[in-house]
Amino acid sequence: MNVGVAQVSLRLPENLSLKGKRQVRQSIISRVRNRFDVAVAEVDDNDDWRLMTIGISAVSNDRRFTNSVLSRVVEFIEKARFEAEMLDYEIEIIDV
Repeated sequence: MNVGVAQVSLRLPENLSLKGKRQVRQSIISRVRNRFDVAVAEVDDNDDWRLMTIGISAVSNDRRFTNSVLSRVVEFIEKARFEAEMLDYEIEIIDV
């Protein structure tokens, strides 16, 4: 079994409040969950309305499939028209 974990750091350049951040976060999380069937949550920068770090996880029995799913999620977040700019991302596959 493989567990894949991705961490995506985003900047919210046009956001002015935590309320605006919450709207962007909910949009990203719901669209990623519905489209890719992965677990998604905000994992860092909770009190900073200009930054957001999202964690994504997927489980599979094929390492390449897990990596492919997470890579497609990162690409989707980067290319989608969210009010966020991707700063960095990291993908890690763990054999369990």
